Amino acid sequence: MGRKTQVAIVAVVVLLLGGAVAAYAYDGAQKDTIADGVTVAGVDLSGMNREEATQALANQVLAPQRKPVAVKFKKETFRLPAKELKIRANVRAAIDQAFEESREGSLPSRVLREVTGGEVNAAIPVHVAYSKKAVNQFVKEVADGIVKEPVDASVSAGPASLSVVKAENGYKLRDNLLSEELNSLLDKGRGSRTLVAKVNVTKPAVTTEEVASKYPTYLTVDQSTFQLKLWKNLELVKTYTVALGAEGYGTPSGLYNIQSKQVDPVWTVPNSDWAGDMAGQTVPGGSPENPLKARWLGVNGSVGIHGTSEDYSLGSAASHGCIRMGVDDVIDLYDRVDVGTPIYIG
Repeated sequence: MGRKTQVAIVAVVVLLLGGAVAAYAYDGAQKDTIADGVTVAGVDLSGMNREEATQALANQVLAPQRKPVAVKFKKETFRLPAKELKIRANVRAAIDQAFEESREGSLPSRVLREVTGGEVNAAIPVHVAYSKKAVNQFVKEVADGIVKEPVDASVSAGPASLSVVKAENGYKLRDNLLSEELNSLLDKGRGSRTLVAKVNVTKPAVTTEEVASKYPTYLTVDQSTFQLKLWKNLELVKTYTVALGAEGYGTPSGLYNIQSKQVDPVWTVPNSDWAGDMAGQTVPGGSPENPLKARWLGVNGSVGIHGTSEDYSLGSAASHGCIRMGVDDVIDLYDRVDVGTPIYIG
């Protein structure tokens, strides 16, 4: 081997050794830098050192999680403070994995990747932990706060009229859906911190269309005109002239129900000056001395609807509080009315 050949071999060896040393030195200089293409929780950490990566994740992952969560429904807003969630995230472990991914492969492959602008293409998640109990309690709070019970259709009675109060739908929170949305938001750690509550509509038991069938019979008494009106399915079918309580013995006003029915009722005479010598006595049903003629429909305690032989008193305030009717009228009404029928006296 000639001198020139030896020199050439030595030169090549030196160059190779020098290149290896340079490559080793270059690779060592990169060990504290995250490789291009590495993301943590969607945050690009390419070229960052540990401190920079920690700060970036704190700003983009942890900072949003420290904001309260809000749920809106109509004009109301419910808030869940971040401190109650007790949020925790494995940021340090994720950054450690980012550095491990950056050092993946052999030294030559790493150096080649660096000098040619290659990327690692590693997407590392950050696990966020939070209080499930706080989420569940918050969902219950929202559910309790926005629930609305449905309102059945009903009847508003006046002395001489009936009107339908329309039914109203209610609603209740779709609590399972809200729980899923809250957990998804907290797991991802980003996105709007305000959710809109969704509800299920709840229907009334009695709709507006059904209310008439709920009240097949209704009675109203107008004390100003001495009229009793009979309603069927909320339609007026007949008007009777009646007598009502005399001064000092007024017929009670309000909404009542027919409590009892009786043919030829027994009369327990009121123990008052109004009854004169008969006060406190009991008079058998059907007796000529019994002023409760033909029928009795109990309304409120000792007050009821009954027939009278004193037709001249009809259209006036003459009774001890009862509603007097002509005998034919009370018999007619008796057969049309069941126990439990509402009666409004006004």
